[in-house]
Amino acid sequence: MKPVREHEGYTSEDIQVLEGLEAVRLRPGMYIGTTSSKGLHHLVWEIVDNSIDEALAGFATKITITVDDQEVVTVEDDGRGMPVGIHEKTGISAVETIFTVLHAGGKFGGGAYKVSGGLHGVGASVVNALSSWLEVRVFRDGKIYYVRFENGGHTVEPLKVIGECDPSHTGSQVRFKADPAIFKEGTTYDYHTLFERFRQIAFLNKGIRIDFHYLKDESKSHTFLYEGGLREYIEFLNKEKTVLHPEILYCDEVDKDTNISVEIAMQYNDSYNPMVYSFCNNINTNEGGTHEEGFALAINRVINKYARDNDFLKKDEENLTTEDLKEGLVALISIKHPDPQYEGQTKGKLGNAEVRKIVSTIYGEYLSRFLLEHPADAKIIIDKAIGASKARIAAKKAREMTRRKNVLEISSLPGKLVDCSSKDASISEIYIVEGNSAGGSAKMGRDAKFQAILPLRGKILNVEKARQQRIFDNAEIRSMITAFGCGFGDEIDLSKLRYHKIVIMTDADVDGAHICTLMLTFLYRFLKPVVEGGYVYIAMPPLYKLFRGQRTLKYCYTDEELEEAKEEFSGEKYDIQRYKGLGEMDPEQLWETTLDPNVRTLKKVTIQDAMDADQVFSMLMGDDVDPRRNFIIENAHFAKNLDI
Repeated sequence: MKPVREHEGYTSEDIQVLEGLEAVRLRPGMYIGTTSSKGLHHLVWEIVDNSIDEALAGFATKITITVDDQEVVTVEDDGRGMPVGIHEKTGISAVETIFTVLHAGGKFGGGAYKVSGGLHGVGASVVNALSSWLEVRVFRDGKIYYVRFENGGHTVEPLKVIGECDPSHTGSQVRFKADPAIFKEGTTYDYHTLFERFRQIAFLNKGIRIDFHYLKDESKSHTFLYEGGLREYIEFLNKEKTVLHPEILYCDEVDKDTNISVEIAMQYNDSYNPMVYSFCNNINTNEGGTHEEGFALAINRVINKYARDNDFLKKDEENLTTEDLKEGLVALISIKHPDPQYEGQTKGKLGNAEVRKIVSTIYGEYLSRFLLEHPADAKIIIDKAIGASKARIAAKKAREMTRRKNVLEISSLPGKLVDCSSKDASISEIYIVEGNSAGGSAKMGRDAKFQAILPLRGKILNVEKARQQRIFDNAEIRSMITAFGCGFGDEIDLSKLRYHKIVIMTDADVDGAHICTLMLTFLYRFLKPVVEGGYVYIAMPPLYKLFRGQRTLKYCYTDEELEEAKEEFSGEKYDIQRYKGLGEMDPEQLWETTLDPNVRTLKKVTIQDAMDADQVFSMLMGDDVDPRRNFIIENAHFAKNLDI
């Protein structure tokens, strides 16, 4: 029999009951994911999503977002205006209920909104809970209503009428100031992040006007309005590429039985990399899901049937694969679902099983009609896929050769990997070094226990302009793939990654920057999970050395640091050495500036937005010179702190 014990200090008094919005403030990460900059911007998305929902319901056409120099955000729409009557269950106004009660809002009853984004309807109250103050104005029935909350969502001015307005003037305005006690990293909103998201929302919701005012810089005001919706989005994504057919395939239909709307646009270009992005209720499902699966089923089924019916494929030839059909494809899949189900907390993958068949049927029927009505475009699309198929078969042989390489054979590779002794990937690092002389210095200056060196001969292949067969024939690329050990493409297994720091180390000149960009392009296109996992870094070797005789006084990594150092040493005699390349540094200097974990500076490479990154790489490594030149001119002053 189990012995009877005292309650060991665990009594009813230990059960904490959090009232109102206290739970949100205690565990903000549960509601917005993080209290970093990403979580801060999530507050804006939640309030804007509420206005978008009003627009999707057919009651709003314009949304205005303003960020002032005090980091106060204002979001206003011309919708119906939030309801102001007393809520039956809470006994307070509906507006106050929306902003103070979790899971309260028009998204739960099923009548106010057919579809919605946001945090399952908890967005408004969460934003209120995480704000120093928040105020709402409602324009409705010829009156202006006002309510204010402070200190994490406490009502300080209950809803009241503060004026009159024209009866035709309706809508809601929300103003809030994020609480610095919650967002300890800062409450500064990033213009670029806001701009990109508002533009994307406008693309995904054709006909809705979004005015964005960033008052910290008066020149930064933009209006986004795209009547063409996803058609214009495709044009935007393809603007740095050469399209293969002028007409954009576009389908916009609603499934009558489920009320699920399906909007898809696609167009092929002459590149080799696909850009397929999916959304559900305006949320980017970056891990795909059933809507992407339905799209893949449709193009696979329909294009293969058309190819066989019209003798593009012979009886003895295998079907085109989805991989073949996606080469050079830019596609956008956007569905609106009354009750979306996502896998995981991040809404990264759509899980509704019925969506697969709905998308496959709707888009399959549209694509069949398009191919029959546009035989010239159909031939271009199929020729592109057949070319990809031949290249895939050839690349398969190159893959098999790469797979046959193992760690024991690495010493014979052209790159001459100098491995570290540690087999613990979590502490192991590999430096990808430009040139043999720098590689020699790095080899002698490193800590052999955990630092490996892989010298590269010159510039690696620009993978943006090459098919897989040529890519895997490249000795330098094969060396890197084998050294990393985790595979590549769709077959990556991060658990087999041999180094948790892949460090690109190139000269601090134009050629070095080009080699670095080529490396990043390769990693982004073929080892994207490695980049997303935070395993890729860029080394920052010094530009200058200040010295007197044999004594090093200081290393400077930027021109600004050099000028500051000159002032510090103004009364002292010294010489300055400008490093033209890593090869000019002896092993000891390389260790104490670039290799030693205690003093070195490494920049972690991040991908904030996949679509953005795709466009940047296409522009930087593509054929069109003018956009690349303009980008460099506009962004040169960011070069010291550039993350991809």
